Amino acid sequence: MSDRIIIKKYNNRRLYDTQSSKYITINQVSEMIKDMKEVKVIDADSEEDVTAYILTQIVLEEAKSKKALLPVPLLHMLIRYGDNILSEFFEKHLQKTIENYINQKSAFDEHFRKMLEFSTELSGVAQKTMAEMSPFKTFMNMFSYPGAPSEKDNEKDKKDQD
Repeated sequence: MSDRIIIKKYNNRRLYDTQSSKYITINQVSEMIKDMKEVKVIDADSEEDVTAYILTQIVLEEAKSKKALLPVPLLHMLIRYGDNILSEFFEKHLQKTIENYINQKSAFDEHFRKMLEFSTELSGVAQKTMAEMSPFKTFMNMFSYPGAPSEKDNEKDKKDQD
């Protein structure tokens, strides 16, 4: 079974999933993509690849429901310069830029998660007093003077106060 799902687009705007042998909606195509599946959309009559058109339609539908996708000045620039200047940028640079952003964001999120785990572990260790840690306890006892209250005396005093 192929990783790519072939979808046929008919003149009546209906979409047919050839893998599951049923008609689907454009929202279902969007869900397939969000589920990390690759889709290829073919015009049923001409057999032309219309994937870019359908994917653009999905993006525009999602932008319509959110009231905006791209800033208005950028949209003006897209219309004004269209294929001339921007097509090379979109083909060569935009995809890589977004991929790099996603990778950097994932790496940052993972690093932040590790820092949180480390700080949680560290706070547990910090709650122990130096007197409770055996290497420090011996070291600290070297500085006590004869007749100084011992730990046992301190604990007894605390119990007496309660």
